[in-house]
Amino acid sequence: MHFNIRHLLCAMQIKEFGTLTQAAKQIHLTQSALTQGINKLEKELGYLLFSRSHGGMLPTPAGELFLQRISRAFEHLHEFASILYGNDKAKRQTFIRSVTSGQLRALIHVVELQNYTGAGQRLGLSQPTLHRTIKNLQQLCDQALFTRSPTGVEPSWRAKQLRRYGSLFFAELQQGIEEISEFNGQMNGSLRVGSLPLARTKIVPLSVLRLNDEFPDANISIIDGPYEEQFNTLLNGQLDIIVGALRLPLQHQDIVQLPLFQDQLSIVVKAEHPLATRQTISATELQQLNWVAPAKSTPARHMFSQIFVSRGLAPPSHVIECSSLVAVRGILLNSERAALLPARQVEVEVRAGLLALCPMTLPGTDREIGLTLRRSWYPTQMQSRFLEIIEQISQLA
Repeated sequence: MHFNIRHLLCAMQIKEFGTLTQAAKQIHLTQSALTQGINKLEKELGYLLFSRSHGGMLPTPAGELFLQRISRAFEHLHEFASILYGNDKAKRQTFIRSVTSGQLRALIHVVELQNYTGAGQRLGLSQPTLHRTIKNLQQLCDQALFTRSPTGVEPSWRAKQLRRYGSLFFAELQQGIEEISEFNGQMNGSLRVGSLPLARTKIVPLSVLRLNDEFPDANISIIDGPYEEQFNTLLNGQLDIIVGALRLPLQHQDIVQLPLFQDQLSIVVKAEHPLATRQTISATELQQLNWVAPAKSTPARHMFSQIFVSRGLAPPSHVIECSSLVAVRGILLNSERAALLPARQVEVEVRAGLLALCPMTLPGTDREIGLTLRRSWYPTQMQSRFLEIIEQISQLA
């Protein structure tokens, strides 16, 4: 749903001043234009935002929910305007009143795809229209947002920032629509969960299944991929939660991490491996093993290296780096290699007699597993229920 930003501003002014007359003065519109804007917004939503009377206009219960989301959405645009214009209040206000949903969507897609052709196709816009939209936005920002590159265009740092705040703006509005639906008994909202390796096998699937039992009409997505990719998607409002190993120190000031449980890593080999039943393994033997190691940027890889560093040994160099459990499983089953993995992650294979956990424990390999969220994220009713469920599932895992 593509809302007119001016109409959203109208709604906020009416809530603040309670009458069309005062709101129209603040937004520099005629009362008739303001009335048309609010009527169109309510028609798009399918719900009345305000009750009308001779004394003025008051938000309806559903309207109050959506207006709170509008306010949160504009906080993101105000934050960008403050970065762009600093203490120049007039320019900040001009930006908020002048920027359009079309301009924000155009910028988001051009930044993501880094070319006008793909962005135009995705938006259903002609090249001249898309170029004109971006040009008008650049004039509003008083600066170039893109430079030409051999493969398309290169977004500036400001363009990347606006892309983020614009994405968060639209994410809040979408949650507002979903909250109105929840208020009216329609639990058909969305939840987008980023799942890291440990969480993929049991915690996230079980939590999603239980949530789906309670909210069968909900739109739930589980997103796989490297942590850095999921993290950037979370920052841009295109993911709601990441479930998996927590990172310290925090990667961004707008992120908060909620621990669920601690998990210890184990040495995993195929069931017939000579080490499958060994109670003790020397550090030198561990160093001489052929390993399948986690990616270098992960907490598990750091712990893998520390096993050897803490014993005065150099980490093995003869490793195959792999973050895919399916690929790791295939390598272990068809070789004498070992891997460092959470027991939970391979419990199905261990029960089936395919893989084995070495009895030897590895002190110092405890990791904090939990949720990574945006600090400013305010979940809907359905999303809040997911947080409760995943905490319960984690305690039983």
